[in-house]
Amino acid sequence: MTNQTIQRVEGALRNPLVLVGVGAVLTVPAALVLVLAFPLYRGLLSDPFWFPLLVMAAVLFLILNATAVCILAERKIAGFTQDRYGPNRVGFWGLLQPVADGLKFLLKEDIIPRRVDKPLFLLAPCLALIVSLVGFAVIPWAGEVHWPWMEAGTTVSTQVARLDIGILYVIAVGSLGVYGLVLAGYASNNKYSFYGGLRATAQMISYELPLGLALLCVLLTTGTLRLEEIVNQQAHSGVWYVFVHPLAFLLIVICLFAETNRAPFDLPEAEQELVGGYHTEYSAMKFALFFLAEYAHMITGSAVAIALFLGGWAPLPFTSWLADNTAWWAMLLKFGVYLLKVALFIGVMMWVRWTIPRFRFDQLMRLAWRSLVPLGLLLMAAVAVLTLFGGQRVWWAGLGVNVLVLLGVLWWAARSKQPMTGRQEDLPPVEFGAM
Repeated sequence: MTNQTIQRVEGALRNPLVLVGVGAVLTVPAALVLVLAFPLYRGLLSDPFWFPLLVMAAVLFLILNATAVCILAERKIAGFTQDRYGPNRVGFWGLLQPVADGLKFLLKEDIIPRRVDKPLFLLAPCLALIVSLVGFAVIPWAGEVHWPWMEAGTTVSTQVARLDIGILYVIAVGSLGVYGLVLAGYASNNKYSFYGGLRATAQMISYELPLGLALLCVLLTTGTLRLEEIVNQQAHSGVWYVFVHPLAFLLIVICLFAETNRAPFDLPEAEQELVGGYHTEYSAMKFALFFLAEYAHMITGSAVAIALFLGGWAPLPFTSWLADNTAWWAMLLKFGVYLLKVALFIGVMMWVRWTIPRFRFDQLMRLAWRSLVPLGLLLMAAVAVLTLFGGQRVWWAGLGVNVLVLLGVLWWAARSKQPMTGRQEDLPPVEFGAM
């Protein structure tokens, strides 16, 4: 292609009218098909078995496509944080940059190094992606819905799987995510990849302990493992559990960064130390699967945190609006509210990544075992005592317990003779004035 042709193509891609036209060409026929085929799938929408499967397909489609949006958002937020331009060349405002990245992954040479454990080497990225996409099945995306043609009093659920062990299912599936990273490091026959796999194991095992302690605080308060029941309690009372247990919410947010290997806890892939960590030897679509798994894990983890602390599909705190509304338009509004909360949560995670520098590995372990685990134990014990006296559902009592635990920790830190420093403990003391 000549330079003139390339310039014309680029100019057309940066034209907003072209994007609007392409969107109209794609959406109008799809809308017509949905309207004309409505009698065919009307029964599926009111079927308690098929409707959750349709929701699963729609959410899976959204998550897989949201990863491309997250890639663009990551670069835009990074550019804004660092006071520079983000992607702005491929398409209007750089909107086609994720498409260009996807084509690059597809067209790059797929290299498998010598002396790797090939079955495990190929299994690792697939396992990482599959595990990250399984957890969303128990998320109550929009509660119950009653379609106008259904019998009075009947509803269908927007939750794919209504499990009695909902939170345990999320923890179990999330803990499997480390296997993809460990297998990638073990099978690569590369010392940097192996170190990255070891770091991933130590990091995830360490931060699952404070995560579990924070979840126990929520379970003692709610008395159930079902995510839909936890969301319903917040929606009907109007009190989101982030106002009852802010310390538990903080613990879960920190552990979520560690579980998803996001900066400042991206030690398994620290490029300054490990080249690329566990995925050093991966290229083309195998590397893309790790990339997709990270963002899918972020989406699922954010959705779980929102269900536990931020009211789930409830639009506003301190109100029960839409709590008992099962109309189809209310379902769409609830689903939109949930997606908006997930988007804001992921935006905060990206903002933190480009703001806080990476921890050293000894600092990472020290934060988990010397700070988060003791704090989680104290908070769980305090909530257990509160539950013993029947005050776990009183929001001001839960908030007071969190404040008392925080004040106690601050008092202990103020009286501690150990200096607050990031310096490694095994280094020799600094001699001031020595040349």
